[in-house]
Amino acid sequence: MTSLLQSFITEEMVLAAIKGVIDPELGINIVDLGLIYSVEIREDGRIHITITLTTPGCPLHASFAQEIERVLWQAIPDLTGVAVELVWKPAWSPIMISPEGRALLGID
Repeated sequence: MTSLLQSFITEEMVLAAIKGVIDPELGINIVDLGLIYSVEIREDGRIHITITLTTPGCPLHASFAQEIERVLWQAIPDLTGVAVELVWKPAWSPIMISPEGRALLGID
């Protein structure tokens, strides 16, 4: 990836795109829900996203991974790849919901 392209792709840009992925059960995006643990922008133009789910029994991992890939390819056309890794540690908890997400859910 050229240094110009590398400086063009930012974590903020990636997170803004991923905010387009909505949890269908709660109706808010997965960023504000606190499901995104990390964003790594690699030198070769690939983006690696580490996510979790609210519970290990949640059946939405595959659909979230597909949606993350879709929105990133649309928002950042110069990508060379997207990888979505599901992790369980640390375990998700409601404290991870952003202030915006808490407001949308009517918590606090």
